[in-house]
Amino acid sequence: MSWLAILNVVALVAVGTLVWLFLRVRTKDQLEAIAAKRRPESKIAERADFVDGHTHFPVVLSLTDKAIFYENMELAAQIDLERIEEVEYTDELTMGGDTNGRVLRLRSHGHTFEFVLTEASAARWGEMLPKHLYSDPGKVHTV
Repeated sequence: MSWLAILNVVALVAVGTLVWLFLRVRTKDQLEAIAAKRRPESKIAERADFVDGHTHFPVVLSLTDKAIFYENMELAAQIDLERIEEVEYTDELTMGGDTNGRVLRLRSHGHTFEFVLTEASAARWGEMLPKHLYSDPGKVHTV
């Protein structure tokens, strides 16, 4: 292999690494902008991973008096609190796999929504949105 071919391979790897780093930093900045926009109207707004099957999507998870919002640059969704039947905090995902944190699991009309939070974030969410099982009387409410 010639030196020119080796130099081309090294250059491609370097460019690929720089592009990957740029996209990663840009995603963090965009999520922080979404969180900053949500914070004034929310009780809590923090980064989390929305889990769909075995795929994790970075999102901003925020809580208001009426709903939970999960958003990123490509997704803007909400779950109305009145439709949530269960709120659970656990260490394991439904589909298994490594969590690197705590799992906030919400159940609503047969659908399960899972979000991976840091330990500190899960503690804050537990204060704002207490655990609620389907067998408990009453509605899900925020504190």
